[in-house]
Amino acid sequence: MLRFVPEYTPPTKEVLQKFREIIGGIDRLIVLTGAGISTESGIPDYRSEKVGQYARTNYRPVDHTDFMSSEGWRKYYWSRNLVQYPSFSRSKPNIVHKTIADWEKSSKFTWLITQNVDGLHTEAGSRKVTELHGCGRRVRCMKCNTLYPRDEVQKWILEANPDWLEKMVGTKEPEGGEHLTEEAIDAFKLPHCPKCGPGSILKTDVIFFGDCLRGEDMSTSYEKLEQSNGMLVLGSSLQVMTGYNIVRAAFVQSMPIVIVNIGPTGADDLATMKIAAKCSDVVKEVQL
Repeated sequence: MLRFVPEYTPPTKEVLQKFREIIGGIDRLIVLTGAGISTESGIPDYRSEKVGQYARTNYRPVDHTDFMSSEGWRKYYWSRNLVQYPSFSRSKPNIVHKTIADWEKSSKFTWLITQNVDGLHTEAGSRKVTELHGCGRRVRCMKCNTLYPRDEVQKWILEANPDWLEKMVGTKEPEGGEHLTEEAIDAFKLPHCPKCGPGSILKTDVIFFGDCLRGEDMSTSYEKLEQSNGMLVLGSSLQVMTGYNIVRAAFVQSMPIVIVNIGPTGADDLATMKIAAKCSDVVKEVQL
């Protein structure tokens, strides 16, 4: 499960003591998480050296406009998603997800904002959570807005493409679907909404690049931030402006900000404390 965790140095006792002191002085904590917390669940992040998706594969996100306007792009997305999904669906919450869910029991915990789409916070028991970028365990019809479980859609795809995996992929599960050929993608048959029929567009319920975040999710995030007096960022490089802007707003509010991320982040200069360590080595040191 640690093969997607970048190289790191365990935090020292002195670092952990300072971390406990800062978090202990916060009585209304808001937490922001990114892909780095799920690497310990076997889900790679995007940007980490050597082990991130961008470093290991030719994967690049599909643009929202391309997906909506081009059947070819939809086939590209869904064929890869079909191949990736078994591994994705097997992932389970790790100690970081479980610890944050446990923090909800404390009056010192305000809210969790996650940039992750893996649904592991919810599976771990988090309820005070905003999934800023949606969730890959749901699929939305872009015509009638109906939501379907991703597990159910997987069955529809396999029924529509009974021999596709064996012929085009083989028996070995290729990591991320990066080896799919143009022939394989072209032969792939797209799933459709049972209510709207063939030609309807199904899309995983996540925010693609170039898409707009949901207004209610942004409003909730900033409302909860205003109710807080300290922020903990876990496993995010803060290269996406949405997450960075939330941290920037916390900085403007003069609240202490602790960032735990193995690599550098876009907001290191805003942090009260930055810890370059594995998230699980740090969060287990705190009980709210």
